[in-house]
Amino acid sequence: MIDLDALVSLRAVATHGSVVAAAEALGFTPSAVSQQIKRLERSSGVPVLERVGRGVMLTRHGRHLVERGTRLLADLEELEAGLHRQAETVAGDVRLTAFSTAMRGLVAPTLPPVLDAHPTLEVALTEREPWDTIDLVARGESDLGLVHSWGDVPLQIPDHVVATRIGTDLADVIMRADHALARQPAVTPADLVDEGWIATPDGTICRQWLNRMYVGTGRLPRIAHVAMEFDSHLALVRAGLGIALVPRLGRAALATDLVAVPAKDPVPTRSVLALHRRSMTDSPAITALLDALLAAGARF
Repeated sequence: MIDLDALVSLRAVATHGSVVAAAEALGFTPSAVSQQIKRLERSSGVPVLERVGRGVMLTRHGRHLVERGTRLLADLEELEAGLHRQAETVAGDVRLTAFSTAMRGLVAPTLPPVLDAHPTLEVALTEREPWDTIDLVARGESDLGLVHSWGDVPLQIPDHVVATRIGTDLADVIMRADHALARQPAVTPADLVDEGWIATPDGTICRQWLNRMYVGTGRLPRIAHVAMEFDSHLALVRAGLGIALVPRLGRAALATDLVAVPAKDPVPTRSVLALHRRSMTDSPAITALLDALLAAGARF
């Protein structure tokens, strides 16, 4: 009989390209993953990995196991979700992955009441960027994901992943209270072409949106400083080192030395989406968490 845990490990090796990377993704040691792979080879009677230089690659048999096994694991996931639905049991382990501001502004206040109501439910949290979260949910390495999509910046979501809109978040331009534009009712990119921005790293969704805001101005935003966390952006603005575009979700309260000025033409808007695999649609645990997130999203 094929060991399902070993099959999950083999799939992780196929996805991440090495035993070490698979172990990191699964939260195991490399030794544990190697032992599971060897157990799979003994039970199946065929080699599933072969060494290539210092790395490994799947054999023809290994690729077959991953291809067919992925469908099998999805069927088992759907079967388990259906059983829990029939029993009306909100229980089990759920892996939830979210971006940083959703973790602070959405998950942290929403999760404790759900756990209090369902003592046999366990939720493990991981913070990742949206593109990583989509991949983790799609590959079965996370059960519920929270992602954001700015304006017309597209997110590619696989067909076997269901997206549920949780709410709409807005971002404001954060500047010091003594800034020349601080008392404006709203500002446009044209008003800000000479400003120095504190921005997230190049390649992030938030940075892509900041760049797209400037379409039509004939300029790109002038990036003065780069920081990943919006809390760092606030500190740098407070120090007089630039301005920043910071979402309202999960934003720390502003002291009197900072102001949030609305932006327009375009309005910086992002959709917050919850993702789960279609095979988990009947899971009461996923439903309970989604209901709580939707209720919180209605209060944005």
